[in-house]
Amino acid sequence: MATGKKPLVVVTRRLPDAIEMRMRELFDARLNTDDKPMSQAELVAAAKTADVIVPTVTDHIDRAVLSQSGERLKLIANFGNGVDNIDVATAVQRGITVTNTPGVLTEDTADMTMALILAVPRRLAEGAQVLTGSQEWSGWSPTWMLGHRIWGKRLGIVGMGRIGQAVARRAHAFGLKIHYHDRRRMTEAAEAELHATYWESLDQMLARMDIISINCPHTPATYHLLSARRLKLIRPEAYIVNTARGEVIDENALARLIEAGEIAGAGLDVFEHEPAVSPKLVKLAKAGKVVLLPHLASATLEGRVDMGEKVIVNIKTFMDGHRPPDRVLPSML
Repeated sequence: MATGKKPLVVVTRRLPDAIEMRMRELFDARLNTDDKPMSQAELVAAAKTADVIVPTVTDHIDRAVLSQSGERLKLIANFGNGVDNIDVATAVQRGITVTNTPGVLTEDTADMTMALILAVPRRLAEGAQVLTGSQEWSGWSPTWMLGHRIWGKRLGIVGMGRIGQAVARRAHAFGLKIHYHDRRRMTEAAEAELHATYWESLDQMLARMDIISINCPHTPATYHLLSARRLKLIRPEAYIVNTARGEVIDENALARLIEAGEIAGAGLDVFEHEPAVSPKLVKLAKAGKVVLLPHLASATLEGRVDMGEKVIVNIKTFMDGHRPPDRVLPSML
């Protein structure tokens, strides 16, 4: 850790102007002005020379990078809530603190989740393409472009953390019946406030829902949580929405089941191999079976600024010799 001078902070991607300006004022900030994703070699170089690295979800700070870190690197201040892009256990073993930015993206992500819950059954993306495609719209018809009502349907939320609860509040206002599965059950008072029914068995919940919303983090325990076996439990009339992490769902199995008509459709903002998107999913999107978004759930200016402010607080607190407020430990994952 630098003493008597500003710490060298390497920022891996372009951040909002207000955040970059504040970082320049407080730190010796090395910014990524062209916003080009850093290669592994560039990440290794940063780990060898920096006091702090500020990565994003697209930067994989894995064992290979951390094993080459220099003595100066003491903090990885992740610009994001999820830390599945960082080998937290190896970082801690090497005496490197890891922080994240929890809480600030809850409402934005819940908004996008609700948008997809509406978009998929009501065929919004498919309908929008009618007006921008090559064929002329022939006008309204009583039996044309029929979707499905969401009022009264059962919504199964997988992961009832901050975002899952925010989704539940929105969904209840739209008349959906709220069900959830989580490794920890909420209190009776919290369930009553959210009008939520708890399922200890994920399998049993999946088999009974009309819409399934994925809102859990990606960890080793949740990788392919919705496996091919579990996806086959889902009713043919049901839809899946994922604004969490693509790795939680077996993407190939999902595409096969939608193509076969064994799942009605999906709304996906995240993908298993980002930035690559499965050609099978793209084909299904063109056929109106799937709505695909390019990881937009947290993409609001307000949210990005809030994230950056949390990063700055974590760095400043750590450099002042105190425990940063958003420290992440392996036991928390």
